[in-house]
Amino acid sequence: MMENSNPPPVILAEGLTKTYQMGHVIVSALCGVSLQIQPGEMVSIMGPSGSGKSTLMNILGCLDRPTEGKYVLDGKLVSNLSDDQLAAIRNLKVGFIFQSFNLLTRASALANVELPMRYAGAKNRRARARQALESVGLADRMNHRPSELSGGQQQRVAIARALINNPAILMADEPTGNLDSKSGKEIMSLLLSLNQERKTTVIIVTHDPNIAAQTQRVIRLRDGLLEEAQ
Repeated sequence: MMENSNPPPVILAEGLTKTYQMGHVIVSALCGVSLQIQPGEMVSIMGPSGSGKSTLMNILGCLDRPTEGKYVLDGKLVSNLSDDQLAAIRNLKVGFIFQSFNLLTRASALANVELPMRYAGAKNRRARARQALESVGLADRMNHRPSELSGGQQQRVAIARALINNPAILMADEPTGNLDSKSGKEIMSLLLSLNQERKTTVIIVTHDPNIAAQTQRVIRLRDGLLEEAQ
């Protein structure tokens, strides 16, 4: 009898709920969302404002914990871990790219990319950071601060930083939202190449149907529920 050779999903979520207490009112941001994402997939998460997509991204990225439900990330059950345990997983398993870049304004591009490795106690930080910046086309901008870089260049620094610990997943929250159309296309091209050439699992939260159309699958949320997965 042949064994199933399919790899386990890198993300397995079952019945995720998230509720918030706002005064005397309980708000349900997620209402029992279940989904799987396979290693090497590139998927987008879409939905109107208030649909729960940011809440889902925060839980999948270990920035928040579900009220109820099961969440397995890269084979590890993370639903009920402590904040310190979540922080450790977040630093090593997930790379984040934000719309606002979230770079340290007084630090060089090189120092920004080194930061996750400092938290992880990694060796050869400077050499690895240089290599990461070279891989995103910033070999000549390593010593520049964010204020000396264009929006597209700042996002490239953020991508290099997100990839520096070789995470299982790259999560991008509106990664082209603050960029002009040319820079946005360049960033999407870079994300596509990372997915296709390095087989990095990429999850993008976006409002832009043109961005979603470039991913392999679209996950749609509405009112905290999984509406559609294409």
